[in-house]
Amino acid sequence: MSNLSDAYRDYPVHLKHIIPLDFHTIDSVPESHEWPHSDCLEPVIDEISIPVIDLMDPNAEQLIGHASGNWGIFQVTNHGVPLSMLMDVECEARRLFSLPVEEKLKVLRSPEGATGYGSARISPFFSKFMWHEGFTIIGSSSLDHAKELWPHDYKRFCDVIDEYQKKMKELAHQILLLTLKSLDISEEDIASWAASTYESNGAALQLNSYPCCPNPSRAIGLAPHTDSLLLTILNQTHDSSALQIFRDGVGWIAVAPVPQALVVNVGDLLHILSNAKFPSVYHQVIVSENKHRISVAYFYGPRTDSEVAPLSKVEVPIYRSLSVKEFISIKAKHLDKALSFIRI
Repeated sequence: MSNLSDAYRDYPVHLKHIIPLDFHTIDSVPESHEWPHSDCLEPVIDEISIPVIDLMDPNAEQLIGHASGNWGIFQVTNHGVPLSMLMDVECEARRLFSLPVEEKLKVLRSPEGATGYGSARISPFFSKFMWHEGFTIIGSSSLDHAKELWPHDYKRFCDVIDEYQKKMKELAHQILLLTLKSLDISEEDIASWAASTYESNGAALQLNSYPCCPNPSRAIGLAPHTDSLLLTILNQTHDSSALQIFRDGVGWIAVAPVPQALVVNVGDLLHILSNAKFPSVYHQVIVSENKHRISVAYFYGPRTDSEVAPLSKVEVPIYRSLSVKEFISIKAKHLDKALSFIRI
């Protein structure tokens, strides 16, 4: 069965864009990681809040449809994920990223690979490096990596990750179903897409680390980008407003954490399926001088051999049909210009 690892295999990344900086050994931002202020750190609006939706609300379907169409992002409460599970996965992420760099490099992502330790895959598109280290998991890939990191204590990490992925899959399925129902598409389309995505192995779990930065005004955690799959569920540290989204006519808006809520954002594939009704949200992450931020992102999508095309009942679709793998290959070459290459 085709998965994300297969999709990325044909687009290797140079090691200089995979190996993160050893953030624990430096006391200033090196030139390689020093971003011009105008590139990423424009004034941010804090007064505007993105929608917060209670999944137990009887109007959740309409609220999600409205938030997806107007914002491309929202937060969900009453999502059924225990607080203990959210804390456990963050704890395991911190355990991994606190290892010495020589240990983490044992599970370095290969140039043609998709799983393991390394810098963000979008790194080659930017002239400067990001203040970030990540660990990507697809399916059961965490098992072999965990055995390398903790030969006698790997089960704890794997158990937490496996349980978290199962819970995220259930939640993502629920949210996708509600989102699709808000579109003007047939019940058959809704059932087909929800079922086929749930049965696929097209998801990925991303652990993100943003170490304390000696000069956060000159660095960035993750450069501006959109996510590639259907939707992303983000578990972000609750005392940090590091995530920012760009809104036309407004500028950058800080996504203030809501206690025990999860952030959900529209990805490129859902943007295509909705025939651009749902915007694929442009977002970035800033860093802090005194807080080591951890976040956990679950990327939910269909099999990479699935065909994607606008599903809305519109007379004029604006995107052509293509496979998920083909779209990922276009984005691997063109990043934020990818959607323009498939317009009809």
